[in-house]
Amino acid sequence: MADTVLYEVSDGLATITLNRPEAMNALNVATKAALRDAVRSAAADDAVRAVLLTAAGDRAFCVGQDLKEHIGLLAADREAGSGQTMSTVREHYNPIVRALAGARKPVVAAVNGVAAGAGFGFALAADYRIVADTAAFNTSFAGVALTADSGVSWTLPRVVGPSRAMDLLLFPRSISAQEAHELGIANRVVAAAELRTEAEKVARALAEGPTLAYAALKESVAHGLTHSLEETLEKEDELQTLAGRSEDHAIAVQAFVNKEKPKYLGR
Repeated sequence: MADTVLYEVSDGLATITLNRPEAMNALNVATKAALRDAVRSAAADDAVRAVLLTAAGDRAFCVGQDLKEHIGLLAADREAGSGQTMSTVREHYNPIVRALAGARKPVVAAVNGVAAGAGFGFALAADYRIVADTAAFNTSFAGVALTADSGVSWTLPRVVGPSRAMDLLLFPRSISAQEAHELGIANRVVAAAELRTEAEKVARALAEGPTLAYAALKESVAHGLTHSLEETLEKEDELQTLAGRSEDHAIAVQAFVNKEKPKYLGR
């Protein structure tokens, strides 16, 4: 894996760190490929029970596409008469977002600085966002004459509502951590110096939790957003039946009766 993305698994927690702080963690081709592979690995690994997505440095979580590299790639496209550069949406962004949102385990994003464009999209694809009080968000796409990618046209309206989402997309601007919290983009805002500690605390608590139940919660909420009440009730019945058969449920019930803290196995 490229050194622009760090990947570590410890006690059921996979930590994925964007590691280009000198470039505000901008996404060049190597970084996008490495991030895609890291997220897919974490999603597929049964030993991983939660994922923490974060970034090095204190200026940026991820400012999206590396425009310096992008300019050269566009020039090469024009010379070759191809549109290869924009295939990055299909080859990189879409698989990253699918793996984050579809992982059968909780994903926490620790947003340490500016999250713009695809960086904003990756944060939105996480299940829980802990944000430094110095961080900010920006859709950015229209500012460089592009439309939304990295799932933003799906996630953002569901977080802030379609009208507010169109405002933020048509008129890109910096959204402070406090405003992000008010809009529901940030689940929790903490002092920048405490971000990593707090994010790891939350992610490790989830890694020690009932993994199958968390996966079912993700599936149930995603299903409910696009289906009728009756269809959602049927899905809840299906998923609750499976959760009720899990070892973790039996452990939880026994621990409750014994007035003990449950020690989940993630199965």
